[in-house]
Amino acid sequence: MLEVHDLTVRFGGITALGGVGFEVRGGEMVGLIGPNGAGKTTLFNCLTRRYDADGGSVRYEGRDLLAVPPHAIAALGIARTFQNLGLFPRMSVRDNVMVGAHHHGRAGFVAASLRLPSVRGEERRLRAEADELLERLELSDVAGHPAAGLPFGTLKRVELARALAARPRLLLLDEPVNGLSHGEIDEFAGWLQSIREDFDVTVIVVEHHMGFVMGTCDRVICLDFGKKIAEGSPEEVQRDPAVIEAYLGTAA
Repeated sequence: MLEVHDLTVRFGGITALGGVGFEVRGGEMVGLIGPNGAGKTTLFNCLTRRYDADGGSVRYEGRDLLAVPPHAIAALGIARTFQNLGLFPRMSVRDNVMVGAHHHGRAGFVAASLRLPSVRGEERRLRAEADELLERLELSDVAGHPAAGLPFGTLKRVELARALAARPRLLLLDEPVNGLSHGEIDEFAGWLQSIREDFDVTVIVVEHHMGFVMGTCDRVICLDFGKKIAEGSPEEVQRDPAVIEAYLGTAA
């Protein structure tokens, strides 16, 4: 599904990604780990076209992803969440989720302004789809509540629901369980496993919580200082001397 080859990103004299390459097969859940500043979020920003690459290539389902404008990424079937929640605090939970499905809307500006019957019907459809996701993630009770003021763990689920509303084939999760309690992490892992199977979605997850990564991912890739230093099964990567050194600062 995804082929990354020799991807390079520089910010002035700093190389954030230096020749990173890997592949992701359809249906996989791949963990992307590494110390702070390793280049993980920079990689996500390249895949979603928020950043331009200075070199290399990215192909998604055979298409040159680096040639796609940022506004067209969602329509290709790619959705993401963010380290810092990107929700609209004054909007209701339901409306935040419906925002994720905006590219599925067909109404033009004039039709939407006039509130034509086709627009109202489309809105009802998107609302029903949002409500299904909210029920799936046990958020129905707060559907009409503004996002502001809700517990952090609840907001993490809202952001996941919004990403799923885009009907992605590739889902990029940036630190989805950061800041959650142990119980919330276990719940999130269960939801993610079932969503992956039921929605037939491929997942790449950036996360520092090693228990979550090792317990949910099929394969793990480790970055350090913008370079890939290890790739393999969770067990293989856990034992890799380069990974141990990157995290602990000492050779295994």
